[in-house]
Order: sequence, then structure tokens, then C-alpha cells
Amino acid sequence: MSHPAHITTLLKEGRVFKPSAAFAKAAHVGGRAAWDALRRKAAKDPVRFWEERARELLWAKPWRKALDWKFPFAKWFVGGRLNVSANCLDRHLDGPRANKAALVWEGEPGDQRTLTYRQLHREVCVFANALKRLGVKAGDRVAIYMPMVPEAAVAMLACARLGAPHSVVFAGFSAEALRDRIQDAGAKVVIAADGGWRKGAVVPLKAAVDEAVAQCPAVEKVVILRRTGQGVSMKDGRDVWWHDAVQGASADCPAVGHDSENPLFILYTSGSTGKPKGVLHTTGGYLTHAAYTARLVFDLKETDVFWCTADIGWVTGHSYVVYGPLANGATVFMYEGAPMTPAPDRFWDMIERHGVTVFYTAPTAIRAFVRLGGEHPAKHDLSSLRLLGTVGEPINPEAWLWYHEAIGGGRCPIVDTWWQTETGGIMISPLPGATPTKPGSATVPLPGIEAAVVDREGNPVPKGAGGLLAVRRPWPGMLRSVWGDPERYRSQYFSQIPGCYFTGDGARTDKDGYFWILGRVDDVINVAGHRLSTMEIESALVGHPRVAEAAVVGHPDELKGQGITAFVTMRGGAEPVTSEELKATVTKAIGAIARPDVVRFTESLPKTRSGKIMRRLLRDIASGEKPTGDTTTLEDFAALARLQAAQEE
Repeated sequence: MSHPAHITTLLKEGRVFKPSAAFAKAAHVGGRAAWDALRRKAAKDPVRFWEERARELLWAKPWRKALDWKFPFAKWFVGGRLNVSANCLDRHLDGPRANKAALVWEGEPGDQRTLTYRQLHREVCVFANALKRLGVKAGDRVAIYMPMVPEAAVAMLACARLGAPHSVVFAGFSAEALRDRIQDAGAKVVIAADGGWRKGAVVPLKAAVDEAVAQCPAVEKVVILRRTGQGVSMKDGRDVWWHDAVQGASADCPAVGHDSENPLFILYTSGSTGKPKGVLHTTGGYLTHAAYTARLVFDLKETDVFWCTADIGWVTGHSYVVYGPLANGATVFMYEGAPMTPAPDRFWDMIERHGVTVFYTAPTAIRAFVRLGGEHPAKHDLSSLRLLGTVGEPINPEAWLWYHEAIGGGRCPIVDTWWQTETGGIMISPLPGATPTKPGSATVPLPGIEAAVVDREGNPVPKGAGGLLAVRRPWPGMLRSVWGDPERYRSQYFSQIPGCYFTGDGARTDKDGYFWILGRVDDVINVAGHRLSTMEIESALVGHPRVAEAAVVGHPDELKGQGITAFVTMRGGAEPVTSEELKATVTKAIGAIARPDVVRFTESLPKTRSGKIMRRLLRDIASGEKPTGDTTTLEDFAALARLQAAQEE
């Protein structure tokens, strides 16, 4: 698929927030001079820079070559051996971290558990030995389909300890989606739970596992954690309860070094075809990238309580709930349930009670909180927070400013991070003690990452012009292939821009070299020959003081090729606003070319359980068609039903 090179970009944002002197003084990278020195060092010799980062890990055997790059296939730290589980657990046991909290967990019903590094290490070793007894050995794939409970992290780390690649399947996915992922990975063991809690109800996970595994003859064993206590059927010879599997298993499981390029996990991401696309990440390079970015982007300190709200079913949960923070010896907070159950202030209540210091969440969640109003966080003491982060999709400036004031009290730096499942870790982000931030910009690539905004021939586009976001050099956390389909890897990621990894996103850079992500190139609307960023139009709409959230899509237009439809939700308790007023808001912020043709008001937008707006469904509705395609990840089917009903009126 080729994409036109230029995207018309018109939105301007001029506000700048500099790190406070106090934050910069205590930060790992504090101040402009330290930041510039790190960037120069990485630019001068990128491979040597990454070798220095890798040496911060525990290696069982040193590598003989840092990078083997045969476009488009990379191998990092060739010949080196390490164990990811040992880097996240064992190496913290010889000092004061041994009795430090590794995981602090709260379930949706309010139950709580804390596991120290020593306790988590023991749980992982016991479960790894249980998996061995069930026949799991290095190289075997294991599917994990679990709610956000400590055992989910235990399962991942146990697989990593054994060198058995895991495939975590988000527990909101359907039986069909689970089946397809088990089949594609060739998993021989499935680890799941009887159910999980979500919005006050039990999600029946075991029933979905039974339906999926019935069509997966390669699966030999299913391990079930008792989480909700609901009655489930257990198949003799195949199914085993977690508590029975670990009964009598030894807590002694030595961490054997695995080859740096040994597969660590497969994670399935959306693709343009119906076949699941399994992104493959390996061991040494991935952990180097995840550990480095977790430490510097989140400025992790020994006293931090770090909360990344992502589910482990997504790459954010892999890199910044489990592997990145634990490799740094951090205390990680995990929460099982929905952000507004049983009340709209659940997140802020937990931040106050658990003393969370670093909070990392999605722009879609922030906009949902904006809609509910500032009175909910205002009820809680959020003074423990010292750093905020965003991840998932571009954050509009108004949501950024609300986050900064209502949650951060105007004192917490915000790290707006850009990265993907495929990149393994954060690629573009501020360093909070050094980088001046601009609301809505992810700022600049991290030291060691060479990203650029280019045309389809790979030439840089002028500053201020929109183009294609590409990465010009290999980096340690990059995906190694698409599982079982190297040609798909080559064609999807490395055939569109010569010599570059193409991200699929549009972007622009400003006069300071800051990157502004314009969203997926496929989401761009072509209006009378102008390729407009949906993100910019959405950002202009949310700039209206009464608008909480907006999603913009194209619809067929005989004259212009495509017209613009905006779906808008209002802030709670806000006075009504007319569609003409919102159209005028966009015209003022961007220009007449971006003025929506249609504004549709809705109580809520169709989203996945990870918080992403399903624009594909909105495009169908805007075009007057019945929404089609996979809806198994949809969080609230009622939102889609309401939009369809309004369409038919």
C-alpha cells in the first residue's frame, strides 16, 4: 500500500512548559545540558550507546557482536545469553530490594495483595516448575488469557524463565479471537482463570477457553486460576487448577541463560487482513529497550509507586507493567477492574490510598475523566503524584492541560509517549527533567532512536509539513518478524519507504524539531485534494470548553471526494451547544477546509476495552452503512447500538 507523501497540517499550539528546577535537580537526566550530551553520545555511535544500555542488565554470557543488520532483519547482542526473569527478580534479591514491594495489587471488588521481590521470585519459580511438570520446555509456546491479577505477571515471568515464548491474549477478546491466536502461535498450554471482575460483573473466561480450545488440537494442558469462585467445568486429563498444579512444586528453579535472540513473546495486533498478525519480540534487545525507557522516561526512583493502567494483554502492559519496571526494581501497582467502578473516582481514590507517584494512562481515559468533571479528582489528595504519562494515541492539547491541572496540580511533568506494539518500547517522548513540553506533542525521539518525517521516497519533508513517520536505523526493541510470516513482516513494515521502518502514522515536526503525531495515515481524510489529519480536527473540537471527546471520520462526498463527519460527546452537566457553533470552532482553529459537514452528538463513542475509538465502525455509520467487521474487542455494544438507532431515525 502506498501513501501520498504530504498531509495538510494546520493546527498550531504554542504553549511551552519547562521542567521545574527542583524536578530537574533530582532527575536521572536533569537539564538541557545533560539531555544534549546524551543525545550527542547516542548520535555519534548508536550501536555503542545501546551496548552501554545492555550492560546495565545481568548477562549469563557476553555477546560477541552488538548488531547484525541484514535489511530488514536485525539481531542484537549476538551470541549473548541472559534470562529475563532473573533480570526482573533474582538480581534484586541480594540487597534491600529483596523485601521491597514488587507488585501492589487491588481487585475490582476491593481485595488487595502485595508481593515483595522475594515473594514474587518464589511464586515465579514454583509456577515455572509446575509448567515443567506439565511438559513445557524451552521453545514451547504458552497462551495466557487472564484478568489483571498478580498471577498474570507470574505466568509471564515463569515462561520467560523457561525460555518458553508466551502469547498473552487480552481477556476481553472473544473465544474466536483466542482460538485464532492459539492456533497461529501453535500454543501447547493455555493459562487462564475461571473469570475476572469487570464493571461489577464476572467475565466468564473459562467458558471462552473451552470454546476456543475445542478447535485447537495442539493444546495439551489448560491451567485455570480460581479468581471469582464461579462454577466451571473441568475436562479430565486436560484441565488443571492452578493451586493443584503448584502443589508440591519446588521453589528452586535456577535461571538458565537464553540466547539474546530467543523468542520472548508473540503479541497479536490488528492487521488489514483477517489473519492474526503475531508481532515477535526476542530477549536481549527487547529487555534492553524496555528497561532503559522505563528508567529514564518515568525517572524511576527506589521510592516510586508506578502505575501503568494498561492491561497485560497489550504491549504497554508487557513493557511497563511487567518487564521494564521490574527490571529496574520498581514497585508496580496493578488494578483489575474498570476505572469507574463502583464510582467515578475509583482511580483517584486508589492513587490516594496507595500513594501512587507515577501515573501512566491513555488519552481516551483522560478525555472520559474530563467528561465526568473535575469534582471527582478534587475529592482526593493526589499530592503523592510527581510525574504523569500518556500512551495510546495522540493527546489533544485541551485534555493535556486538564490532566496537568486537575490531576497533576500544575506541578507534575507530563511524558507524552509515542510507540507501538512493533517497537517494543517508547520511541518518542520527553525526558521529564530535561525536555520542555508542548501540549499535544510527544517532543523528540529518545537518544538512540532515529525517527524522521519523510515522503514516500524517504526524503525529509519541510518542517511544519505533514508526512510519514519512519525510523531510519534498527533499535534493540524492534520486532524481529511476524510469527510464521517473514514476508508479511517485510512487506508491511519495510517495503513502503526505502531503507526505513514505516510506522503507519503521519506526523509533522515544528521549528524546534518537536514531533506532532497526526494519527494513522489510513485515518486521514481527503477533502478536495487536501489530506487532513483527523487528530487535528478532533483536537480543535475538544478545544471547545463544553466538549469532552470527539471522533472525526470521512464520508463519501460527490463534490469533494470526502466530507467530514464529527461525533461529539459533551462534558457532564455542560450547557447544550449547536453543531454550527462547533463547526465555527474548527474553522477558527484550523480553517474552513477542515469545517465538519456533519456534527452528530452522542452519549458515548464505540471503543475497545483498551480505550481506542473504533473509527472503522464510525466510518460505516457516517457513510450510511451498517457497521461490519470484527467487534469482539468492543467495550460497550450499547454505544454502537445507540448510534445505529439514531442513524435509522
